[in-house]
Amino acid sequence: MSWEMKSLDKLGYVSRGRSRHRPRDAAHLYGGPYPFIQTSDVKYAGLYVTEYSQTYSEDGLAQSKLWKSGTLCITIAANIADTAILCIDACFPDSVIGFIPEKDKADARFVKYLFDAHLQRRYKKFTQGAAQDNLSQGKLLSLKFPIPGIHEQRVIANKLSAYDDLIENNRRRIQLLEQAAWLLYREWFVYFRFPGHEHVTITDGLPEGWEKKSLGDLVNIRKGKNITKDTANEGEVPVVAGGLTPAYFHDTSNANAPVITISASGANAGYVNIYHEDIWASDCSYISKEAVDYPYYYYQFLISKQKEIFGLQRGAAQPHVYPKDLMQISVINPPNKVIRLFEETVLCEFLLINKLIKQNKSLGKARDLLLPRLMNGEMAV
Repeated sequence: MSWEMKSLDKLGYVSRGRSRHRPRDAAHLYGGPYPFIQTSDVKYAGLYVTEYSQTYSEDGLAQSKLWKSGTLCITIAANIADTAILCIDACFPDSVIGFIPEKDKADARFVKYLFDAHLQRRYKKFTQGAAQDNLSQGKLLSLKFPIPGIHEQRVIANKLSAYDDLIENNRRRIQLLEQAAWLLYREWFVYFRFPGHEHVTITDGLPEGWEKKSLGDLVNIRKGKNITKDTANEGEVPVVAGGLTPAYFHDTSNANAPVITISASGANAGYVNIYHEDIWASDCSYISKEAVDYPYYYYQFLISKQKEIFGLQRGAAQPHVYPKDLMQISVINPPNKVIRLFEETVLCEFLLINKLIKQNKSLGKARDLLLPRLMNGEMAV
């Protein structure tokens, strides 16, 4: 069957999200039962949006719109041309376009993959030389894409979504493993129910032999070395800067795994993460393998202090979190034998997490190799 050039509005309903109230950050709009999806939630989603950080109240819903599960979200500001499908009913702002396919004309999964293959490259034609990248609904609807019949769309979507389903299953397993490690940390080092605790005396709120210290007394927190996208060499080493995920990739590392990172600047300054591969630490503070004997213990400690670390941000226009402030954080220091036992206990979880992360990278690469061939009609389906 031949593929026809069509615009998005020929395949279903298209409209921008809605957030009418000003100011947008008015407190009464938030904290209710209605998921509020933002551009960053779409950017970091896989095939489906499964996580979100904010919700709308009844007042928030009244000035917005509730979109049905199955709607394709397309970002047109901030993180432009990212796509993901709602798996819940949710609201989103006017920086996101919603697409609801007509059942006999389009499969939302196919359109998502189509845009992954074509949209980001094509929208740049509209934004070259602009002070701020922008993709309006009008510009989006002026674009035409090669579209096969609905049966062929579903066959293609099934082939590609098989990879994303495996990736999502692995992601959920990773979450469960991370939760198990955190719950064990909390049990031992917050509730003090570590092995043998029944025989240890509690004095001044701490088990005997435990003490309070500053984090800087126990670990060496280093500042990353900035590198720009233009100066990075092509490679597969993650460059960790101020965001939630690597900014780009380089061919050289400056921090050995496992390495704990704390984003140094920007909206996510203070965000704690751990990498199970060597990285280039750029706009972040980091604790590398050489700096600490028990990386997983200190990672869980920093996760437990995430709210406090965000509170260390300095500067209004461009928030920063500095190593010197991180080193002043108060930490409970148990005997080495207790930390060592914890490290040995959670090691299997983190080794499996590393394995699943590698699997997901391989699955993503395989999907991305298949994607353009299917979307250009090069491969029979």
